[in-house]
Amino acid sequence: MTTTIDVLDASGAKTGTVDLPEEVFGTKVNVPLIHQVVVAQLAARRQGTHATKTRGDVSGGGKKPYRQKGTGRARQGSTRAPQFAGGGTVHGPQPRSYVQRTPKKMKAAALKGALSDRAGGGRVHVVSSLVTGETPKTKAALEALRKITQARSVLVVVDENDEVTWLSLRNAPEVHLLDAGQLNTYDVLCHDDVVFTREAYDQVVARLANSGKEEA
Repeated sequence: MTTTIDVLDASGAKTGTVDLPEEVFGTKVNVPLIHQVVVAQLAARRQGTHATKTRGDVSGGGKKPYRQKGTGRARQGSTRAPQFAGGGTVHGPQPRSYVQRTPKKMKAAALKGALSDRAGGGRVHVVSSLVTGETPKTKAALEALRKITQARSVLVVVDENDEVTWLSLRNAPEVHLLDAGQLNTYDVLCHDDVVFTREAYDQVVARLANSGKEEA
């Protein structure tokens, strides 16, 4: 069953309706899949530049600290061995990549599940615009947004060329802006409501509705 929601303008008035396609906003929420995709997404953000010095990297220690036999102590060849203060680190972190391979089909399925969860709770909204005119206005954009949703944190998805909306909301702490091509599972789950501009909504639906066909 396809759900229909209202398209609102900057004043909060209804300007039309859009259907939320069942294949995008009505899929089964697969929690393990979503968890796997989110973990992979967060892992990919890690720089992996951490490094510790092994005994081969620590300076000094070239001279044998004392003779091999006759001292009653264990034999030692260097003061830079791990058991000495100032020595190298054993099994410490080294530079590495944390990237996990995640197939496109899995990413699309997880995103659909996240959007379906938000849509099921009535937390997906579509607007014709948040700013009237050609001049960026943060106060007006936030007032328009509050007429649509009172959520504490809002994900606003816009067309990448919608410069007026970008400039109006980019510094609002309660708003996270994304263009339609960057929409991802993690950001959908991190925010209470998702607000699409009409252009961005059409782009996201076109991309996700065809994702299964492309993989087939």
